[in-house]
Amino acid sequence: MALEEVIHARGHENVRAEHASTFEVTTDDYLTPAGDCILAIEADRAPSDFDPDFVAACQDTDATITVEIEADGHVESVTGRGDPHLEFTNDRSAVGRTSEYVDDRTILLEAEFAAEGFDRDLVAALADGAEATVTITVE
Repeated sequence: MALEEVIHARGHENVRAEHASTFEVTTDDYLTPAGDCILAIEADRAPSDFDPDFVAACQDTDATITVEIEADGHVESVTGRGDPHLEFTNDRSAVGRTSEYVDDRTILLEAEFAAEGFDRDLVAALADGAEATVTITVE
């Protein structure tokens, strides 16, 4: 059975989604042009808020984790895998990675693509400040 966590956030004029190995959603209320992996800000939840059962499911080596981002009618999803080392303890940011690097912000590993791979219409909507719904599913 799939478990899911939903984060509500919004875009920002500095959303560029150009990073080649990560994508991020943050609770921060600002975004500098240097934050080229960030897709949305002002997230209402962070990994430390996720349900323990959800976290435990993500800590399975065989877990498939999918992150879907919807904004202004545009939807994109990216899939990666879980890992026993995932902590889900960060209270600011959720980061998806194409690599196997784990820190307290990491929510999935070996993602199919990073920020640069997201649909450009979705990225444009986020850059216009659109409301975003981020749904993270683990199976």
